[in-house]
Amino acid sequence: MSKLYQSAVHRNYWIAYVQGMGWVMFPARENGWEQRQPARGLDPLYLRQMPVKCAEEAGFPQAAYTERLAEVA
Repeated sequence: MSKLYQSAVHRNYWIAYVQGMGWVMFPARENGWEQRQPARGLDPLYLRQMPVKCAEEAGFPQAAYTERLAEVA
């Protein structure tokens, strides 16, 4: 399961933990997921977990998957 975070240090980026991929960061803008890169040296003190749906416009694949699951339930 993937998790999405906002960072007080990286204000214009989403931070995500994705199983099989690890920690990544990507711009918080349309199609930002396509510009994802490994995220290193993150301080948990500055991270706040967010609903994955928040990064839907950025193309975060888990957001669309979670929305489809909600429709089925």
